[in-house]
Amino acid sequence: MIDREWRVRLAAFEWLTELGAADRELTRTRLATGFELDGVRIPLLGPQGIFSPAGFRIPLSIATIPGQYADGVPAGENLLRYAYRGTDANHRDNIGLRRAMETKTPLVYFYRTDPGFYVAQFPVLVVGDDPRHLAFTVKFDEAWTIRDAGRAAGSDAPLRREYATRLVRQRLFQAEFRRRVVDAYRHRCALCSLRHRELLDAAHITPDSEEGEPVVSNGLSLCKLHHAAFDQFFFGVTPDYRVVVRPSILAESDGPMLVVGLQQIHGSTIGLPTALEQRPDRERLARRYETFERAS
Repeated sequence: MIDREWRVRLAAFEWLTELGAADRELTRTRLATGFELDGVRIPLLGPQGIFSPAGFRIPLSIATIPGQYADGVPAGENLLRYAYRGTDANHRDNIGLRRAMETKTPLVYFYRTDPGFYVAQFPVLVVGDDPRHLAFTVKFDEAWTIRDAGRAAGSDAPLRREYATRLVRQRLFQAEFRRRVVDAYRHRCALCSLRHRELLDAAHITPDSEEGEPVVSNGLSLCKLHHAAFDQFFFGVTPDYRVVVRPSILAESDGPMLVVGLQQIHGSTIGLPTALEQRPDRERLARRYETFERAS
């Protein structure tokens, strides 16, 4: 028989899965409103980082606001250091996370990408407690392991969690990179000035696969159409920030979206961040443009 806390926890995982929360941002309002189970409204996020619905002995979720707490992923380690609530090791929220560790109870982890917006990763497990540094150690697992009342078992669990945590670590770094790049471009596409932040990405000039650094000067704020076109070398950006569309694309005739979205940007100049140090690195653009020319 699954107790109510487990039923709520599993229902929360299912609700977040249906929303695609691991791959898209959700508003704080939506998460704080939550979902309904057995006629009761279940919020997933509260005013503090560690959140337990009314009556819960073990928290349902933990949240990180970049720069506000001592949370983070140490360099070279596939784990998350999650700060205590305050400095009292026996605060009820810290006791709750300790219970989660002892019972191997999975939680939801929320990462704030912008004020009022979060991405979710789940399940996460508290696997260590460090009172000296006022922090817990958290690892991620894969969603398919949530079965038998959420208790994942098996000899492959440590390796599986190491792999899952590494993937989540990469996603969180990408989320932080996107936040800083989109902020630098004042929440608009550098090509078409679209201002709907939900449709904006941070495009790497030097790709991750080539050890592209997650610094603002290695990024462009682009809407999803222009990001995809940039990645596929439909257009390039010269070191003097001029847009050059591939000749084959200029020669096509395929309706108004092609004309407005791609052909008309040929010869234009991209929008730039106000801060000089945040503007696209000219050497990176030159190397990328050489690749674009070869692809054209």
